[in-house]
Amino acid sequence: MVSPRGPPRARPTDMTTPGPFLPPYGVVVGVLLHLVVYLVAVLYRDDNKIKKQDAPALCDLHCCKDEPIRNGLIGQKPPSINPERLKDFGEEDYLNGDVKTWEMKIVSRNEELLRDALSRIPQSSSRTSLSSSNKLIRFEDISAAAFKIQCGVQKTPCMYSRLSKQYGMDIYLKKEFLQYTGSVKERGVLYLLTSLPQDQQRKGVIVASDSNFSMAVAYHASELRIPVFVIMSTSTSPARVKMCREYGAMVISYGTTAKDSQTHARRLAQENAYLYLEEEDSAVYLSGLGTVGLEVYEQVPKLDAVIFPAGGHCGLLAGSAAALKHLNPRISVIGVESESFPVLQQSLKAGHPIEDQACSNHHFYGDVSGLCFGSNSLQLTGKLVDKVVAVREEDILISMLRLLEYERATVDAEGAIGLAALVAGKLPELKGKRVAIVICSGNLELHLLQQCIARALTLDNRVCRFSLVLSDSPGDISKLLEILAREEARVLDIKQEHTFVTSELFTVEVTCTVETRDKIHTAQLRNALLERYPTAAWMER
Repeated sequence: MVSPRGPPRARPTDMTTPGPFLPPYGVVVGVLLHLVVYLVAVLYRDDNKIKKQDAPALCDLHCCKDEPIRNGLIGQKPPSINPERLKDFGEEDYLNGDVKTWEMKIVSRNEELLRDALSRIPQSSSRTSLSSSNKLIRFEDISAAAFKIQCGVQKTPCMYSRLSKQYGMDIYLKKEFLQYTGSVKERGVLYLLTSLPQDQQRKGVIVASDSNFSMAVAYHASELRIPVFVIMSTSTSPARVKMCREYGAMVISYGTTAKDSQTHARRLAQENAYLYLEEEDSAVYLSGLGTVGLEVYEQVPKLDAVIFPAGGHCGLLAGSAAALKHLNPRISVIGVESESFPVLQQSLKAGHPIEDQACSNHHFYGDVSGLCFGSNSLQLTGKLVDKVVAVREEDILISMLRLLEYERATVDAEGAIGLAALVAGKLPELKGKRVAIVICSGNLELHLLQQCIARALTLDNRVCRFSLVLSDSPGDISKLLEILAREEARVLDIKQEHTFVTSELFTVEVTCTVETRDKIHTAQLRNALLERYPTAAWMER
């Protein structure tokens, strides 16, 4: 009998009961959950590994919150330099802070030029402090150096100069003398020290000179907590010894010459496993110096030429030329050295570093008069630098005076030699163009500064001296002073000689030192004095 309720309903299937061929559904869900948890754990562990690998790089940049503020970076990280994007910057927008960038890789044949430049001259084996001295310098090395040292050195300004109108061109001064130790050498030194193996950093480094390089090593090694020893000769000025100790180095005075100090430093390095450092043209050091070229290219739009100091130590010129020519081959790169020590020009002409060139030990010249220290920088200079000119010592002194007056910049010969090429009129082809000059150093001792400025004022016809014979009677000297006042000359010194006078009796020889405005004003004063005193003798400089 059929039930009025219809056919019997199917019994509900138990979801937890396995089919004939499938595992239970709970088991499947559990396996899937375990698989998801495992994948999350793997991804999290890989992310931690990446962060740990990046951590040493951040430590190398000295950007930890607990570290002391360095070089005036008050809690603010300077903008990083991305050389691959420099060509994509809207020039005027970038100066106004509105930066628009696009992902783009710069590809040019300049990288091939850098490789070819290192194949002409045989490598020298006289430098043994670094094993990477013969490594090829690439644009990527300079880019990596710029990123790594950006928190350890100042990004110095490249400012428009009031000297532009005087020399008929747009002049921008890259003020590298504003670095903490007053020298551009900090860039190469910092990158060199941070690239050392950790075991060598623990053992320490040693240098033997009182140059800007040694000062930079003393400061940055102390900042990186690397033991640093500086060997100086007993003839080193006390001011430089004191400064090096204040940077944190252990200073040892040894020997009467630089060669004695170097020999002692090498012996200490061998006995105590220190790394003996000397300024050379290793790829690491040149890459650090080459970051100046990156910054100049970034800071000055539509650049036509860049002027660098040269001489024997031409690492700044070579490294920066590599960067600038890669970014824009049309930019002219010019080096300037002293006529008294044309080390670079002679080395380029000979095809190899000149080591027997007579050099000066006077602190006024600094690295300008140094020996050519390597073939890598020489090869890059010969391939990438457009021109090398030589200037006189008088031009360097006047350049120091111009920078002090117009820019309030106290620099040494190495810092002023770039502007000296314009003072001497050696670069007439730059008239009306946009030119950057690297002012690389400002370490000049006070007594030398005083002598240099006094000599420069004389060379610039701003201080002059004359002598004349007057009768030894009241009122004659006052009449002379009236003429000087009428001609608006400032009396700096006046002397009277009564005893050792070869003229007639009862006369006095008067010697005056006066200050004038310029060469024209000096000529006017001379004519006025000769008109009143025909026997006046003008003392030539």
